[in-house]
This record gives sequence, structure tokens and C-alpha cells, in this order.
Amino acid sequence: MKPSHHPGTVILVNPWYPIGETPSPPLGLAYLAASLEEAGHRVVVLDYVVYPYSIDRLKAWIDRLAPDIVGVTAVTMNVNKALQVVRDVKAIAPQTVTVMGGPHATFAAEETLRDCPELDIVVLGEGEDTIVRLAQSAATSRSWDDIPGILYRHDERIVRTRPKDGFLDVNRLPQPARHLLALDRYRMLHMPITMTTSRGCPFQCIFCVGRKMVGAKVRYRSPQSVVDEMETVAGYGFHQINIADDLFTANETHCIAICEEMRKRRLDIRWTSFARVDTVSLKVLKAMKEAGCTAVSFGMESANANILKTCRKGITKQQIVEAVRMCSEADIQAHGSFILGLPGETPETIAETLAFGEELKAMGVSFGFHLLAPFPGTRVREEREAYGIRILSDNWDDYHANRAIVETDWADRHMMNAIVEEWENAFNAELGRISDRMNSGEATDGERALLTNLERTVWLYEMMMADVLETIGALPEEPIETAVQTLTERVLPFVRNATSPKLQAVLQTAVQKKDLVPIRQEDGIHWVWAKKETLS
Repeated sequence: MKPSHHPGTVILVNPWYPIGETPSPPLGLAYLAASLEEAGHRVVVLDYVVYPYSIDRLKAWIDRLAPDIVGVTAVTMNVNKALQVVRDVKAIAPQTVTVMGGPHATFAAEETLRDCPELDIVVLGEGEDTIVRLAQSAATSRSWDDIPGILYRHDERIVRTRPKDGFLDVNRLPQPARHLLALDRYRMLHMPITMTTSRGCPFQCIFCVGRKMVGAKVRYRSPQSVVDEMETVAGYGFHQINIADDLFTANETHCIAICEEMRKRRLDIRWTSFARVDTVSLKVLKAMKEAGCTAVSFGMESANANILKTCRKGITKQQIVEAVRMCSEADIQAHGSFILGLPGETPETIAETLAFGEELKAMGVSFGFHLLAPFPGTRVREEREAYGIRILSDNWDDYHANRAIVETDWADRHMMNAIVEEWENAFNAELGRISDRMNSGEATDGERALLTNLERTVWLYEMMMADVLETIGALPEEPIETAVQTLTERVLPFVRNATSPKLQAVLQTAVQKKDLVPIRQEDGIHWVWAKKETLS
């Protein structure tokens, strides 16, 4: 993308998203930001997943930067949070152009514009080229007619421009602008970092919009550029790199070429990926293992053959078992995910899936359940009557897949919620048992790591999002050992379920890693989170 002759300023916003969903640094926004920077625009990313949000904070940024555009991304689960940001932008600076993209906005574009008069433009599908053209126009003419693949508001009308000419060439995209992201905060919270090696999905699952969002033809990045990026990402110090392609194993040649490039460079990097059980082979899995892959996640969805067929998943129970067996032989951890509430679900099919999950567990598979969320754009939503499902909620806040918002004629919400609640209770009980074993000195290293990492994430996140360090203010200047103890005592009332010794250990580790830093000021010591990223 050539530099713009009329550079503008763009703020990109990542709205709040639950920490329990294991968020990662917003890769999509990093790609948009990179394209904008390459075209000569000034970009700031505001990430309210790891920073507390308020209209006053947003106003400070808008007053400081006077952006031409504020762009907000969203999935269905957090679209209401995203739309509140849009409303706040217009309240602060009515002339600022507001833009929304992402899968929800793409497939509910007219509805989103209609329900939020403060939203000016919706970008459909991939946004890298589109956001650059919007930024150029926002800084000059503010004419949108010639920009393909958008809907915009013109007086009382909603105008849809011509479709885009196909999908982007992924090999011409600049590397994601991760220097604009709050990487330190995600790493501190023990979240993973993601990257992609391709875009596109050739499959037609009725509960997914991947194929419609990024195309049925998979577009592959060159193995050299993939591994270049992986080397860079590995240097950020995250505990896990997730390859977040819709389907990393879609093409054996591409997959193995990346693995061979990693081995050729003698890289020692631990990473994970998503796959389908019918696109892995022992050859591919062994190559992935040799290149540092530690785990593969499979969407298994159901153990019932009729449900799998109805959902156009295109796999069989036998293929699931074989993929798991091959993972075991290749020494890669297999993870499985099931969806309850799919068309045709009955008490018997649920029991079948639960029993199958226990079989897989005996084979060393870790697995979990989600509940069907019929997102805008999915076939299961658009043809709900034909598929025999009832959608119980159109409140997008409910679309987190952790509680039932659909029913079939045979399986109601109470039945499905009871299963998920039983799993949650069992998990919490296990954490309690691990805590008891830690107190008695009987816990294994793995158990200690699980509980310690979970507690650290929860407590540090609560401190970040409640501005606890700012609230406690200045502390007396002391030697570092006693200073951390004093900090612990002041912070403890703000952190739920923490004990002083455990919290002090968490804070001590953060200090040792220089994630938590004491700053000497006139009134004493102020503790701050390390700000290696640009956002403060």
C-alpha cells in the first residue's frame, strides 16, 4: 500500500471481552493498524480488554489525537460493548467518523446501523484495504461511494456499495503492528499470543461463518514469511503461540513446508494449532511435533452420526478416534470441543456424546463443551425452522456459548445448562482439591502450576481493571523486600479470595519479571505496571 498524500489519524478500539474466554492480543486490529501505518496514517490501538474503560478515558484520547476515524471491532458476544463505545465517541466528538467491522457487523450490517444511529459505516469482511481507503477519504472528501464492501449512512438511508473484487492476497499484507498492542499485559496475565499462516476455510459447517467471512478458497502465506513472524512473536516471551488459522492442516504440503522451515532454522518454539480430524495424518503430526507443536485442538461437535451429517461437519466418530490415536503416537496433546444443542439434539444424543467424551478422556484427550450460539450469518440461524431449533434470545450479550440460548424439540435449555453447570462445579471442586493438596504438600508440579497460574491471572486482572495501583497512591520508600510486603497489605482488600502469602508471592514474581515497577516521586513510591507498549 503506497503512503497516503493526506495522512489522517485513526483510533482502533478493542472493546471489553471476558478474561475467562482466554483473549489474546487483537491480531485483526494489528493487521488493520499495519496497513494504515504502511499507507502513512497515524494509528493508536485502545484495548479495553486489558485496560479499564470509561468515557472520560476515551475522551482524553480523542481530545489528544483528534482522530478522523474511530474504528471498533466486535464479535457477537461483545458487540453491545462495542456499540456503547461508538455512542460515546459521537457524544465526545460528533464529527468523528465511526466505523465497525468484524464478523457480527458483517452479517448483521443493516440491523447494526439501524439500531445504532451513532454508527456511520460498517465494513464487510476483510478490512485491511477498506480501512486505508476510509482513512484517506475521512481526511479529505468524506465521500464513501467509491469504496467497495461497505454500508454507510446517508441522511435517513443506508447505502450499500458494490462488492469487493474477491479476497486479499495474504502475501502482500504487512506484518501485524504488534508494537501498538498491549503485549505486556496479555503476557503478564498468562494469555496466549496468536498468528495466522492462511485465511479461508473450504468447509460448510452450519454453525460457523468462517467460510463466508474469509472465503472458501484457502490463501496461504509463504512458509518463509510465516516462520519469520514466528521468530519475532517468540521473542515477546509468551508461554504459548497459537496458530489461529481456521484450519492449519488444510493443505499437507503447506503445513509440512512451515514445519521444515522451522526445523531448518533450528528454532526451539512451543506452539499449538487448530485442525480437523479428517485433515491430519501421522506424517503431518510428526512433522508438527518435530517443529515444536505441543497440542492440536479439534472441533468434534457431537458423537452422533446424524447430528454430524445434519451440521455438515463432514467427519465421523471413527475419524475422531483415529486422529486422537495418531496424536498420541506423535506425542501431541489432543484437545476436543463438543457443541450441545445442535439440530437433532435429544437426551439420547447428549448421553452418547458424554459417553464418547469419557472414552476420549481415557485416551488422554482433554475436552470441553460449548452450547450452540446461532451467530448472525450462520446457516443454523438463517434456517432455524428447517433445522428444528428455537432461538431463545436475541440479546447479543447472551451469545457466549456458556449457557443455552437454543432448544430443540427434545432437548430444552435446562437439560443442557445442567450439564455445563455440572462440569463447572466439577472443575471448581477439583481446584479446591488441588488447593488442599498444595497446603498438605501433596500436589504435583502440574497441579501447582495450574492453580498458581489461574490465581495469578485473576488477581492481576482484578488489579489492572480496578486501577488498584492508582487507588492506593504513594507508599513509603523501603527496601524492596519489605516494599512488596507493604504493597501486598495495601492491595489485599481490593482482591477477592486472595490470602496475603499467596498474593505477595504473585506480586513478588511480577516485580522480579519487571512487570511491576516502583517509581520514586516526591510523595513516596508509586507502583506501576511496566509500560513497554505504547498505550498508557
